[in-house]
Amino acid sequence: MASKTPITHSVVIESTRSGIAGVCKRLLSELRTNNFSQEDIFAVHLALEEAFLNAVKHGNKMDSAKSVKIDYSVGLDKVEISMTDQGDGFEPEAIADPRWGESLYKPEGRGLLLMNAYMDVVEFNERGNSVYMARYKEKPRLAES
Repeated sequence: MASKTPITHSVVIESTRSGIAGVCKRLLSELRTNNFSQEDIFAVHLALEEAFLNAVKHGNKMDSAKSVKIDYSVGLDKVEISMTDQGDGFEPEAIADPRWGESLYKPEGRGLLLMNAYMDVVEFNERGNSVYMARYKEKPRLAES
């Protein structure tokens, strides 16, 4: 049975590649509870992992003494995630599109590309060390007659 009020959580986890596992498991379970489609669940899972890996690798520079704060809520029609690292931040618009030119051969920018492709909203704070992402529940498709 779906929850009528958003399920809201706030956690601070250590800045290691595996740190996201528990949060990911809980969040995806809550999406299933609220009847999000497999496509929605896949999209949120991918974006969450990409954002977290960016926070650990680029934001916190692989420093396990640092942490990443994640706030999220799962409602009937959307999921919202905010993630903040302890790094200096960056300018998202300064990251080249990895689909063109010399950027094709560089590893940078693919995580941002995926986050933007799979989430309905992706916004960074002014400092560039915090991202807000949202995905609205996929509307059921009508059967073709």
